[in-house]
Amino acid sequence: MELKFVVPDMAETFGKLSYAGEGEIITEGYGRNTTVIGRSYHLYSSKQRADDIEVVVAAEAGEKDFDQDQPLK
Repeated sequence: MELKFVVPDMAETFGKLSYAGEGEIITEGYGRNTTVIGRSYHLYSSKQRADDIEVVVAAEAGEKDFDQDQPLK
């Protein structure tokens, strides 16, 4: 599900978030013309235990490095 222009109450909706691992690198182009346009990361939520949360971050933000189960804000 893709949410656009929705601002949830983060603490009420997700609870405490922690890092669960890297997802995929989103690219466009082919061969030597491949460009990274985003990266996805998986998060665990204390409120939504049955669902993993996937966050896509634009390439301009750079690659993020987190420890496994590191708490996030």
